[in-house]
Amino acid sequence: METYSQAKPEDSAEVAIVGAGPIGLELAVGLKRAGISYVQFDGRQIGHTISWFAPETRFFSSNERIAIAGVPLNTPDQTKCTREQYLAYLRGIVQLFNLKVKTYESVIGIERQEGGGFHVTTEGSSWRRQGYRVNKIVLATGGTAKPRRLNVPGEDLSHVSHYFKDPHTYFRKWVLIVGGRNSAVEALLRCHHAGAHVMLSYRRDKLDAASIKYWLMPEITGLIESKKVRAWFNTVPTEITPSHVTLEHVDGGRPQEVAADFVLLLVGYEADMALAKMAGVQLIGPQQVPVFNEKTMETNVPGVYVAGTVVGGTQEKYRVFIENCHVHVDRIVAALTGEQAPPEPVAFARPES
Repeated sequence: METYSQAKPEDSAEVAIVGAGPIGLELAVGLKRAGISYVQFDGRQIGHTISWFAPETRFFSSNERIAIAGVPLNTPDQTKCTREQYLAYLRGIVQLFNLKVKTYESVIGIERQEGGGFHVTTEGSSWRRQGYRVNKIVLATGGTAKPRRLNVPGEDLSHVSHYFKDPHTYFRKWVLIVGGRNSAVEALLRCHHAGAHVMLSYRRDKLDAASIKYWLMPEITGLIESKKVRAWFNTVPTEITPSHVTLEHVDGGRPQEVAADFVLLLVGYEADMALAKMAGVQLIGPQQVPVFNEKTMETNVPGVYVAGTVVGGTQEKYRVFIENCHVHVDRIVAALTGEQAPPEPVAFARPES
């Protein structure tokens, strides 16, 4: 491993940004505007967690709430942005501000150095390791890095996925969707309209309107009531085979087998807090929420900051979204430049995400 003293001048910067999602990119713009040198890494491509949305998935947030760096986000039909439009927008941000993002380069080591600063070790797609010397680190690693697992037999079979793909995949096939919040309901509706035979398993006794966007709830309710979609409430999968899924009732009772060509386990996603742990950041509770100063975004580790949805850890009920994370950029830039922290933004009466 390359040591701190061996770091080359071109491999040094004031700040390392880990993560190139919307808030990570917005922070890069903020640092560049402030004249602060930085290096930015992402283990995948920019906006990676957005890239695995199903084709033409629309954001729940209005365009102005997910626009970054003061650059307007416009769509041809003036409606909410699609996955494809937002990824193109992020690419445009990188090009407009000439951001230098080291994609497919994962951070695998963070070491505090005597006398201050950190040594960051990365590994690229060719397995080549590289060392960087920085004074500050910002973790912008997001809150949905990996899917929640059910840990049941058959979860890794080829016809089972934690990600909703192109609805065309499921045309005239029997699809069991496990879950009952926004992502599961939207996938169910899109599969139904694509000609799939869709079924639903949800561990609660009914769908919660508070967890589903208002324009989806009437349609899914109507489909279930009309028996066009079969729903098994109060059930959880306990085994998946190539031909069927065993559902057990949460309150007991006889298990039942449901035939399915595809199984979509859309039960949520988790943050990857491995780098926060590596850096020594204190994490609280089962959601692993990082400890940080809300005025500066600095964690309990001096010189290590958090930005974006990672501040919520693995959220049970989502309250931290792109739309209410923009202020993190202003707070960090102010802390690094010695300026006064920005005032608290006016909270949205109802977050759209």
